[in-house]
Amino acid sequence: VQLQASGGGLVQAGGSLRVSCSASGQSFSSYTIGWFRQAPGKEREFVSATRPSFSITYYADSVKGRFTVSRDNAKNTVYLQMNNLKPEDTAVYYCAVHNGRLIQSEVRRAGAYDYWGQGTQVTVSS
Repeated sequence: VQLQASGGGLVQAGGSLRVSCSASGQSFSSYTIGWFRQAPGKEREFVSATRPSFSITYYADSVKGRFTVSRDNAKNTVYLQMNNLKPEDTAVYYCAVHNGRLIQSEVRRAGAYDYWGQGTQVTVSS
C-alpha cells in the first residue's frame, strides 16, 4: 500500500488546515487508518484512528473537538480537518494504515500500523 499525504502548510493560530491521505489503488474500507504527528525533538504522537468502514474514530484528547476525520471513497482519500489550530499542533503529520481492525488499546500505538505515508509539515504561528 502506498500512501501519499499532502495539504500541510503554514497557518496562524486559530486557523484551519486540511491534510489528505491518498492510497494508490486501494480502498480504505478494510483498513484501520491512523494519523500521527511528530514535532522536532519529540516522539511520534497519536492524533486519531478510524476503524475499518469508518465505524468509529478515536481522537487524542489534545485534538478532540478541533480535528475531524472524513473520507472521499471515490478518490480513495481520507482527510484530517484541523480547526482552531494552536502553535503546539506544529508537527509533521503522518497517515498510516493497518490491514484490518485494531483493538482499542492498539489504535494509539504507532507500531501497530503496517504502512506509512511520507508526512506533511503543519506549522502554526502564534
